[in-house]
Amino acid sequence: MSNDTTVPFLNPAFRDEMTDLIRAHAQTAIRQAIAAELEAFLGKYDDTDGQGRRNVVRNGYQPEREVLTGVGPVSVRLPKTRDRARRGRCFRSLVLPPYLKKTRRLEAVLPWLYLKGVSTNDFDEALTALFGESVRGLSPATISRLKSVWTKDYSAFCQRDWRGHEMVYLWADGIYINAREADRRCVLVLIGCDAHGNKHFLAIDEGFRESTESWKALLLSLRDRGLSKPPKLAVGDGAMGFWAALNEVYPETRQQRCWVHKTANVLDKLPKRVQPQAKSMIHEIWQADARDSAEQAFDRFLATFGDKYPKATENLESDRDRLLAFYDFPAAHWQHLRTTNPIESTFATIRLRTKKTRNCYSVDTGLALLHQLAMSAQKRWRRLRGFRQLADVIAGVEFIDGIDERKISRAAA
Repeated sequence: MSNDTTVPFLNPAFRDEMTDLIRAHAQTAIRQAIAAELEAFLGKYDDTDGQGRRNVVRNGYQPEREVLTGVGPVSVRLPKTRDRARRGRCFRSLVLPPYLKKTRRLEAVLPWLYLKGVSTNDFDEALTALFGESVRGLSPATISRLKSVWTKDYSAFCQRDWRGHEMVYLWADGIYINAREADRRCVLVLIGCDAHGNKHFLAIDEGFRESTESWKALLLSLRDRGLSKPPKLAVGDGAMGFWAALNEVYPETRQQRCWVHKTANVLDKLPKRVQPQAKSMIHEIWQADARDSAEQAFDRFLATFGDKYPKATENLESDRDRLLAFYDFPAAHWQHLRTTNPIESTFATIRLRTKKTRNCYSVDTGLALLHQLAMSAQKRWRRLRGFRQLADVIAGVEFIDGIDERKISRAAA
């Protein structure tokens, strides 16, 4: 018999009134939602037999079962119905499908644990500690079957047809993972924002050291699968073959260098004692509310550090135009366009690999697991701020310091 004090939701040290209240409300909400579904189902079938009795009636409940949620296991009971006319009309809940024992949130934990180095033999113990005894049954064979499903999902993702979509903005970056075959493998990641402001993962693919050839093959694949119109702006790190590939596949797309990467590159060429001052001056550049102000801040940085630290200023100056490209787009979009944060924030938890993970998965398995984590994160993404202005960007409207040029003209008149 297991000791209940090892389970966080049962151990008094981990329990609190707020969590218990949330779980109680979750149970009530599930019960109410199922009751509403049942009433709608019974209202749909109101025919009667020869004695005037309804043919489709309630018929008790199925056995109670626990469903694992983000606040722990919640007990639920699914009502049953009976069809006297024997036409196969049976109540099926969309809220609580048959055999559901865990929410999608728990399913997202599985690839994350696997990537973190938890072996399949340890999954049962790890998940029991997180979610309680009702998670038991996830054997190594079950995990292996899940992995095969993940591989199929990833294959379908790599072949997705993008016809009918137009990506206005792109974010590109390369991340590195440890795998069984080699110390580190590069994974090319591409995210796009469509005309409605929704962000999508477009590619999660293995590349050779972020080479031009790898990026070109990826972009050509996307173009062949429907993304024929060139994006208006692409955001990425300056040290990638992505830019050379972009010039070949989408030469009309403008380029925006990531300020986070550029700041790190510049500071790396400065002594530590001046880095705080330099970082503050760099922030003044990209946080300026107009291009002229940014240009002035740019010149101040070059004048301050140019004589003593020419490598740092040359590194910044080399990408001047491409660092300030965001000023020609709506101001509401600036916070999204200045960095590759959509990629960085999603993969922050898996960039730091442990030694244990190195022997846990192959490159193909790693890509499938990364895809599962990416799709889980994508569900929580919000629309681009100021997404209604994307139509103007697509139409080629000119923006001056983030403001629609037509509004400036009307104000001047």
